Amino acid sequence: MVELLRAEGLRKRFPGVLALDGVDLTVRSGEVHVLLGENGAGKSTLIKMLSGAYHPDEGRVLLDGHPVHIRTAGDAQRLGIATIYQEFNLVPELSVAENLSLGRPPRRFGFVDTKLMHEHAVELLARVGVECDPRIPVGRLGIARRQMVEIAKALALQARVLIMDEPTAVLTTGEVEKLFSIVRRLREEGVAIVFITHHLEEIAAIGDRVTVLRDGRSVAEVPADTSQDELVRLMVGRPIDQRFPRERGRAGEPLLKVTKLGRKGVFEDISFEVRAGEVVGLSGLVGAGRTEVARAIFGADRYDTGEVTVRGKRPAPGDVYAAMEAGLGLVPEDRKGQGLVLGADIAENLGLVTLREATRAGFVDRKGRLRDAAAVAEQLGIRMTGLGQEVRTLSGGNQQKVVIGKWLEADAGVLILDEPTRGIDVGAKVEIYQLINELTASGRAVLMISSDLPEVLGMSDRILVMARGRLVGELPAVEATQDGVMALAVTDVEGPRAK
Repeated sequence: MVELLRAEGLRKRFPGVLALDGVDLTVRSGEVHVLLGENGAGKSTLIKMLSGAYHPDEGRVLLDGHPVHIRTAGDAQRLGIATIYQEFNLVPELSVAENLSLGRPPRRFGFVDTKLMHEHAVELLARVGVECDPRIPVGRLGIARRQMVEIAKALALQARVLIMDEPTAVLTTGEVEKLFSIVRRLREEGVAIVFITHHLEEIAAIGDRVTVLRDGRSVAEVPADTSQDELVRLMVGRPIDQRFPRERGRAGEPLLKVTKLGRKGVFEDISFEVRAGEVVGLSGLVGAGRTEVARAIFGADRYDTGEVTVRGKRPAPGDVYAAMEAGLGLVPEDRKGQGLVLGADIAENLGLVTLREATRAGFVDRKGRLRDAAAVAEQLGIRMTGLGQEVRTLSGGNQQKVVIGKWLEADAGVLILDEPTRGIDVGAKVEIYQLINELTASGRAVLMISSDLPEVLGMSDRILVMARGRLVGELPAVEATQDGVMALAVTDVEGPRAK
């Protein structure tokens, strides 16, 4: 394989932070080069330099052995470098076809050729295995389908270097395999692929070589078949004894009861309970209705039939405030879009849920809010410069701690965690898992939705499985296997299919 892209001695400093400290990276044509590291290790800064979003303070980038200056995203595209970011670069109000042709729509006689644009969109969607009407707005798609649209958009650029930042974070096992088939085909075509993932089991399955970053430095380059234990040691500088440290205790009384919950065309006849001290995993393929059920329970969406009981109270359908007052909290799958106010600081985000209680006669008890926020931040071990730090500047793992922390400050007794470790590195995942243990040890109940089957098996006490808007099975976690869960998840049942 021929060397295609090289980064030499890249350094980047932001106010108070040395993000990259002399990073080297070499990528060859026809290989998948995995970039591995904890949140905050410098991966995002590095790929933003290669894509034109940031400029290095020192160092250089070479393409085909020649130095290049990548000042803008347009420069990167002209050089044949395309990037699929973890945070979607799509326009929600535009259609799928318009997003796929954004900035370069096909034209005929000076006008946009809508018919040809839709035909191209259908072809690109077929390449990534997505069946959807290219005329619908991207904002109506679920997270997983939006991810596949991003991949299709990158394929349209016919890039020589394709950078993929956490492309599998929201995909099911079947969707991951479709993506890997696409990646393998691109590799055979000579494309150089930089692949960022926190799923260690994916590295040997798709990678050729691995560069490990730690604290802004490139600390190792190793083969993709390096053991997971060694990769973890290189990433965090220490061994991690147990990836899923679930501490199972005796379950107490039911804190959450869901009875015959239904929403026309989305899900129906959903009944289960979650007891104090228990983690119940909710598994199933994307589109099975898991998130829709969670949002209905929390009051973010209405339901048509059934009832929800939280610690003996029955909040009205579609009433988030009533659900919160009953002691229910939701950590959404899209933490940045739905769980945080990115422009606000840590203290403000931690106090979002309790703002009304902290307000007297129109005035906010700022001193009390800061005291409570400091206590929660210390309890969770949030890595920060101070409570006044903007939440957007935190790593993914610390942002997730803030989302969970606001419910701790509100003393929620039942927490729904929707994809709680999406886009989080292995070290931060273990910290989140330990936090889940603390929640259940204190008598709280947790409903955990996850597309990561090892996570569901490792951190749940019981596992509920959904298919096509219905609950199709329940398994004790100690007896469940990945094959057993997947067999239920693909059950061919009659029922609504969630969007």
